[in-house]
Amino acid sequence: MLRCIAVDDEAFATRLLASYIQKIPTLELVGTTTNPLEALQWVQEGRADLVFLDIQMPELTGLQFLKICGTRCKVVLTTAYPEYALDGYEHDVVDYLLKPIAFDRFLRAVQKAQALFPSPAPAALSPPPAPVASAPLVAASADYLFVKGESKNKYLKLNYADILYIQGLKNYVSIYVPGQRVVTYQTLRDLEAQLPQPPFVRVHKSFIISLDHLRMVEGNTLLVGTESITVGETYREDFFKLIREKG
Repeated sequence: MLRCIAVDDEAFATRLLASYIQKIPTLELVGTTTNPLEALQWVQEGRADLVFLDIQMPELTGLQFLKICGTRCKVVLTTAYPEYALDGYEHDVVDYLLKPIAFDRFLRAVQKAQALFPSPAPAALSPPPAPVASAPLVAASADYLFVKGESKNKYLKLNYADILYIQGLKNYVSIYVPGQRVVTYQTLRDLEAQLPQPPFVRVHKSFIISLDHLRMVEGNTLLVGTESITVGETYREDFFKLIREKG
């Protein structure tokens, strides 16, 4: 899980970034601030892996911040001014987000950042369980599937009825069940082909949900268990058609 901070001299901008960070299970929001000097202190104390950083700020600009913090953390720049993009990339930033920032564009930046870190370690749901890292899925049946565990000849049985949602990140898939996250090395597309549909529905390029655990739909936001997941534009028409048919 990547520890994140959001830095912007406008409070509403940090609130937006905070809400986006909190939607992604593999990110942990460490703090938000409108004071770049405070953020710099957090970075120097080793409290952040990833910083979402505005460029134009009083006291210390984003580019000055980059020069000082060096390689202590990864940085995604945020700004309303596209002319700063080249300067940002000269400082080896992860990505450059132009305001207003859409969630799907934010998610792509997160995926770029995560690819720069070691293979993701299992991140627990609350309350923190003992996470399980697993190898590719090896077998499935009418109401359950098996995943290969982290050691030789170890397998885990997951009941379809227990699966809340599934998140894909490049070649990894995180399967969320109550109190546990199981990580497997395979693509979301491959897993989607093995799952019964419904109850499992692709709602985003990075998410599959179980309709059995869908608690509420509000606009394009889905509440699955305790997590909020946004319906991707590509999947909206089919998803809402399915919802209307079930209504």
